[in-house]
Amino acid sequence: MMIFILASGYLLTVYLLLALAKRTGNNTHTTRVSLTSKGNKQEVA
Repeated sequence: MMIFILASGYLLTVYLLLALAKRTGNNTHTTRVSLTSKGNKQEVA
């Protein structure tokens, strides 16, 4: 029973970390795109 609890906790932790990493990666990518777009607009103006 103890192994089952530890395994469940491990899988839950890995799942949460992957979800957090995915969300953080998407936010970083969006920020880079918007910063690049702003830079291009400033160069044109």
